[in-house]
Amino acid sequence: MRFRQQSDVKSPQVDLIPMLTVMMGVLAFFVVVTMTLGNEQLVEMKLPAPQPDADQPQPTLTTEPFIVELEANGQVRLNNQPIDPDALKGQLEAYLARQSDHTAYLLPDQELPYEEVMQFLGEMRAIGGDRVSLAIEE
Repeated sequence: MRFRQQSDVKSPQVDLIPMLTVMMGVLAFFVVVTMTLGNEQLVEMKLPAPQPDADQPQPTLTTEPFIVELEANGQVRLNNQPIDPDALKGQLEAYLARQSDHTAYLLPDQELPYEEVMQFLGEMRAIGGDRVSLAIEE
């Protein structure tokens, strides 16, 4: 019986340079992704005032709210009464002058375009400043 002669077969070699290049690329990718996703954006917001203790009396609610409703057909209502937009400006000025600590609210119809609502809110804020707020119905 004849045996094959064993030739000098070299064992396979693993070339590490390409593998390390790929691993460093993957590592760099994950570092960049982690850094960009980890940045927190600062959002300025006013936190609500602390709740009063049970000993302190509750503040009284507004007895005369100023709610402006903007309907889809373009009609403006003040406290459920139709009003002309020019007359509304005078009413808003008078209300904010009388009630120094109260806020006026704009309640738009859900069907109105965003631009129209923001334009009307901007006109109201030109009169009342930060005492005019956008309200939503639940």
